[in-house]
Amino acid sequence: MQKKLKVLFLCTGNSCRSQMAEGWTRHLKSDVIDAYSAGIETHGLNPNAVKVMAEAGVDISNHKSKLIDDSMDIDLDYVVTVCGNAHETCPIFPGNATVVHVPFDDPPKMAAEIAEQGGSEEEQLECYRKVRDGIREFVEKMPDVLDEHKGELL
Repeated sequence: MQKKLKVLFLCTGNSCRSQMAEGWTRHLKSDVIDAYSAGIETHGLNPNAVKVMAEAGVDISNHKSKLIDDSMDIDLDYVVTVCGNAHETCPIFPGNATVVHVPFDDPPKMAAEIAEQGGSEEEQLECYRKVRDGIREFVEKMPDVLDEHKGELL
């Protein structure tokens, strides 16, 4: 039996994108990947991320926003940074973790811009759905996509 890969998804606040990635990976790839998520800071779990993931049949409502420091004792194979800030401030991990940067748009920021323009709640949720679906497409290609792009910007 092959050892499962240990993959940490890292973003700024561990509230949205990294939570979605962890949720998708646990839902789609739990047979080959142990998924974790963390943030440079903790911002709490974004309720809109929970809502759009539930629409897709993935329950992340019990996830907690975690600090990267809580992941330092895990022997990680990969750290996937899902936002620029996390990639720029990603610490050195003990062991041989390979960092792969896969940037996704920031749904709360996009939704706030739509709200400022008078957009409806439904239009704001579309920002979350778009990113959710993009993260799913990435996760569906794992783990092969990780090996193919070591050290590259995806």
